[in-house]
Amino acid sequence: MTMSRRKILGGMAAMASIPGFSAQARDTRPWPTRPIRMIIAFAPGGFTDISGRVIARALSAELGQTVVVENRAGAAGLIGTEAAAQAAPDGHTILLGTISTHAINVGLYRTLPYDPLRSFTAVSGVSSGHLVLVVHPSVRANSVAELVALARAQTGRLTYGSGGNGTTSHLSGELFKSLARVDMLHVPFRSPAPAASALLGGQIDVMFDTVPSALPHIRAGNLRALGVSAAQPIPNLPGVLPIAATVSGFDASTWVGFFAPAGTPGNIVARLNEATQNVLGDAAIRSRLNELGVEPFIAGPAELATFQRAEIEKWVGVIRRAGITAD
Repeated sequence: MTMSRRKILGGMAAMASIPGFSAQARDTRPWPTRPIRMIIAFAPGGFTDISGRVIARALSAELGQTVVVENRAGAAGLIGTEAAAQAAPDGHTILLGTISTHAINVGLYRTLPYDPLRSFTAVSGVSSGHLVLVVHPSVRANSVAELVALARAQTGRLTYGSGGNGTTSHLSGELFKSLARVDMLHVPFRSPAPAASALLGGQIDVMFDTVPSALPHIRAGNLRALGVSAAQPIPNLPGVLPIAATVSGFDASTWVGFFAPAGTPGNIVARLNEATQNVLGDAAIRSRLNELGVEPFIAGPAELATFQRAEIEKWVGVIRRAGITAD
């Protein structure tokens, strides 16, 4: 979790409730009474899916009911997220919402089939993942400062790849360009994998990639890591400094959290949050997440809701300044 995120969440620690929580908390019906469906709005194998499956197994033991992962991929997460929004608000369907479904999409689409704020109740943070700024070895830069200098000397000639228009890798590049006051050419691909392949082949120069994806290529010497989006150096890349140390204000970590359909009783939200925090506090779970290049995102309902609003404001601003649209 980045330093700015800690400040946001820390400022909310005194909040005692979320909208409607007190009234809903009087619901004392037994829960859970059957398996819980965890909707993941993306395909298996990615950051969101891996985090969800690690947590699902432990949550099953914590809650005494099986937590079944259901991948409902498609349309940049819109299909699965809409399905979760329309589910019965009884605590037996939860969504593993993401930076895309619950923040970025607000700025990308003129209309959404759900309201990221009103269609859901924030439950708990789950995990956050840092990005690493990597370049092809042919790029004459060994630090973020050298990359900034190179980009300024070769305005518009350096290329950066992404997993598609409006993805985290794209918006991170736009945020970097804005804060560093440089111009690089965006080259979108249909997903992060072909973008990473193009970077490895030298067809593009730069990319903001997730740590788990880039780490094997960095260790093999096929890519050079210049900076990480974390506030401090991370264990997997101990010699790589934070991007924000050179480009002030840069914060582009990915995140996922649990959201329940709006109207889910407050006692269920509280129990889900408690169970998730217990799971995230387990040393074995934390170790497993760290092995995957992510870390626990500790946030309760009020903290997650406030953090989400801050993320919407940040990324909608980036999207509008860059004139990006998915429509």
